[in-house]
Amino acid sequence: MNPNPNGRLAVLKNVALFVDLSDKELAFLAERSSVKHFAASELIFSEGDMCQGLFIVQSGAVKIFKMAPNGREQVLGVERSGNSVAELPVFDGGNYPASTIAVEDSDLLFIRKEDFRALCLEHPEVALKVLRVVGKRLRGLVGIIEELSFTTVRQRLIAYLLRIAGAAAGTKKSLELSLPVSHQELAAELGTVRELVSRNLSRLQAEGLIKLQARSVQIPDLAALRAACEPSD
Repeated sequence: MNPNPNGRLAVLKNVALFVDLSDKELAFLAERSSVKHFAASELIFSEGDMCQGLFIVQSGAVKIFKMAPNGREQVLGVERSGNSVAELPVFDGGNYPASTIAVEDSDLLFIRKEDFRALCLEHPEVALKVLRVVGKRLRGLVGIIEELSFTTVRQRLIAYLLRIAGAAAGTKKSLELSLPVSHQELAAELGTVRELVSRNLSRLQAEGLIKLQARSVQIPDLAALRAACEPSD
């Protein structure tokens, strides 16, 4: 058995997939799980690897991404504490459909696919919750496809800035924020290359829509930036 099952039990109690399980059932799963530590930028698994099991983010954050043959990266999502990773291949028996890397020092709870399948056979409600998680991921992927197909890099960049401004914008007319990622990482999230991100940031600054200083971005007129995100006729 693995040491400190009580710690793993506490983690499992906070995972949406398992909220309907009793303490006894969670304890059974905790006894059969293990904690794996990954340093920032450490690969957790690669696309095409044989699926060994399900991961639960205990602390930190992990990035799910696809890599093109030319080295270009497309971010599919970032999962944080309490979220699960690799549910689909656990069910269909296929390989991991994308790669996952730790974006910061992270502890992940690992549950072997055999144990997770047995749990779902015993508790079909867990399988239904997994379907909801997978469905949410699918909707997110459809959104990514729509953005890449029907919007420009400029529009996606503006939408990203407005998204990270989020609730902080409120009714404010202007706002200053910090970019949480590098231009390279931002390019991967927007489905483009670093040069186009830098070029479009410079153009937005030349138009007076933003002011740049290192990773600090000042938005002098939020309404004008929102209007610039709208598709032109």
